[in-house]
Amino acid sequence: MIKEFEPKWIAWETTRRCNLSCVHCRSSSEMVVNEHPDFSTEEGYRIIDDITGYAKPVVVLSGGEPLLRKDLFDLAQYGTDKGLRMCIATNGMLVTEEICTKMNASGIKMVSLSLDGSTEETHDDFRKQKGAFAGVTNAAKLFNKHGIKFLINSSFTKRNQEEIPKVYKLAKKLGATAWYMFMIVPTGRGEDIMNELISKEDYEELLDWHYQMEKEEQDLLVRPTCAPHYYRVVLQKQKEEGEKFERRSLSFSTGGSKGCIAGQVICLIDVDENVLPCSYFPKSAGNLKEQSFKDIWENSELFHEMRDFKKYKGRCGSCEYVNVCGGCRARAYAVTGDYLDEEPFCGYIPYKIRKKTSSQ
Repeated sequence: MIKEFEPKWIAWETTRRCNLSCVHCRSSSEMVVNEHPDFSTEEGYRIIDDITGYAKPVVVLSGGEPLLRKDLFDLAQYGTDKGLRMCIATNGMLVTEEICTKMNASGIKMVSLSLDGSTEETHDDFRKQKGAFAGVTNAAKLFNKHGIKFLINSSFTKRNQEEIPKVYKLAKKLGATAWYMFMIVPTGRGEDIMNELISKEDYEELLDWHYQMEKEEQDLLVRPTCAPHYYRVVLQKQKEEGEKFERRSLSFSTGGSKGCIAGQVICLIDVDENVLPCSYFPKSAGNLKEQSFKDIWENSELFHEMRDFKKYKGRCGSCEYVNVCGGCRARAYAVTGDYLDEEPFCGYIPYKIRKKTSSQ
């Protein structure tokens, strides 16, 4: 195993079923799925054995809504017993006192909650379900009561981008350990909101806001997610200001010093056992029914190409920040059909291109 590309974090889609119909859902989840049922408990154990025979990453049990699986905590307990740091990603609506007790008993280390607005009106509109906001706030209250650490993921498009500072403040108020600002990747149901994606110009302003906020934040771990060019912004700002600030880290975070890490240190295993570069990249590197996780991770042509920055095209291929940014490979794939193409929502012009243009 090459240390630079050691698998450190795996999202595991344990079910397609979900009690919500969110506008941005990457897997287009729905409540009843008849054609492709969830994998069995025994198959889940086999997947965990396969992973732990090779690595010991953080594993996030996701969906759909993972709490719809009756055996979810059996899978969590099995992973914990195998030495994995098990986490859960939930929309919060199914969290109860009993669920919290099971989380603690099965060794869950962290839970991620989704919160896309600072008010009931905004969040429920995004999640297409009345009561979704109340579900998140109630879950946070229960987690605090039971001593369960949780982070908050917030996804943004034009419809709720003005809410970003307010959502950040609410995440702190709710007692979250971390807040992740997700910039939408148009895949799955999210393809329908292509015209709602935040513009390049606003994107850059939001990353600048995040930089200033992160410098002042003392208690909460904050990360812009699916926004790899933030790491270019950080270096630019620090050079301008002539100083660096120490960025906080979390043992269950996917990083903090590099942008797109899809297929490099993270991946997604979907409910059909396909291994994908990340949760928003609908192209399989291999299937665990046919290959071992180790074989896919080390030998997949898709992963090899994504790890080779020399193959990147357009502005990303010429950019002096490619090693810390890399551009969002999933967004490039969604917008252009080529995952090696340039990041379509970055407005930065690399030095090489500016120099060439000025000399003409």
